[in-house]
Amino acid sequence: MLVQDYLDKHMLARRIEDAVNAAVRAKTPDPLLFISNHMRKSVQSVITKVKARRILDGRGVPTVEVELFTNKGVFRASAPAAAASGLYEAIESQDGDKGPYSGNNVAKSVRSINEKVSEALVGMDPALQSQIDQVLLDLDKTERKGELGANAILAVSIAACKAGAAEKEVPLFKHVADLSGTTNVSLPVPTFTVISGGKQARNSLAFQEIMVLPVGAKTFEEALQMGSDLYHQLEAVISEKYGSHGCNVSEVGGFAPNVSSIREGLDLVNEAVRRKGLKEEIRIAINVAATEFCIGTKYDIAFKNSDESGKIFKSAGDLIELYKELCNDYPIVSIEDPFDKEDWEHTEYFSKLQMTQVAGGDLLMSNSKHIEKAIQESTCNALLLKINQVGTVSEAIEAVKLAKDARWGVIISHGSGETEDTFIADLSVGLATGQIKAGAPCGGERLCKYNQLLRIEEELGDQANYTGQEWRTS
Repeated sequence: MLVQDYLDKHMLARRIEDAVNAAVRAKTPDPLLFISNHMRKSVQSVITKVKARRILDGRGVPTVEVELFTNKGVFRASAPAAAASGLYEAIESQDGDKGPYSGNNVAKSVRSINEKVSEALVGMDPALQSQIDQVLLDLDKTERKGELGANAILAVSIAACKAGAAEKEVPLFKHVADLSGTTNVSLPVPTFTVISGGKQARNSLAFQEIMVLPVGAKTFEEALQMGSDLYHQLEAVISEKYGSHGCNVSEVGGFAPNVSSIREGLDLVNEAVRRKGLKEEIRIAINVAATEFCIGTKYDIAFKNSDESGKIFKSAGDLIELYKELCNDYPIVSIEDPFDKEDWEHTEYFSKLQMTQVAGGDLLMSNSKHIEKAIQESTCNALLLKINQVGTVSEAIEAVKLAKDARWGVIISHGSGETEDTFIADLSVGLATGQIKAGAPCGGERLCKYNQLLRIEEELGDQANYTGQEWRTS
């Protein structure tokens, strides 16, 4: 084929002329670089390959990482994990055999992506998020994503979202905002885990987490500084009372002193707040995770103490009275899963007291049908969204829309098995959720989310809006 014929066939002469004219108009000092970039942008991005591998999460447990290739770049994402909490969340696929990693291997999910998903997505435009997610759902064909596994589907969906942002040449949070129709993005208030209990820690505390919210900060950068300062001050307070062994940390970074009650833990946090002079700036949240110690209709708050377990039971009514007292005595603004995940009646009753935000985590499992039901019945007033419980970016966006339309609070949450992927930081900004829960201000797989929020705030510059006191109404 002659050179002229080749140019004519691919209309290169016209494209080169357009690029040269653009370079002249731009008065670029480096015309070759400008023309090269201009030509590259003129080509539509398409997915050329999807490759998966097994990596380890923050607990040392296997999860799925994906690299999505387009003709313009490579985009990486990994799936967070969490302990399964119910029958209605998406299923994380693990091999379950007696092979490597004690049955937690993800070889099946990796194989599914490399052999099935990759072929199905080749040629698709990565900017078409909903279409990509629908292909993934059609490949799986199960309600809970049990065929491919939510971990496999989610990693691909996030990688596609990153590729879509790159194709549009916008930041990831802006792409998420465009996908969701969010017009005003905002930096969320971080909910830092500072004391851990429940099944996350080897102490006697039944409740799973005590967290702090720097609602009085003026910027996210200041909020992160407050969280870090308070965390290290709390370490000193705990060390003074319980010795250095009391400063052991849980899998999400919270300290795990052997406190005997929730009040004892809250008093430690209050003392750290007092010493740092942050009484006006800091509020407290509790994750009860009550399902973990519910037996029938009673709650064994001594379930972690072998000498007292089975002897100290509380009814749902007893817990309501306890929560009332705690909300009166401490600056508590949010309680997550105050009752068993099947106890919608008492959750609704407590929520209607309007003493605090009542967040549904195990209760809702990020399931849209459960969210709709809870909205209709006024069961709770906030959604704790874990993207691994949903499975795709599109479904996560729809779940948040449901909650925000109902004027609920929304907390974008990490999983206990986190990776270095920072997607939930961009998700929280792009959806303007107002709240993000990513663990303690320590540990690489936790801090990377908070550090990404710092970068986003810097990128937004004068347009950056830290939610602060408006964390519930963003």
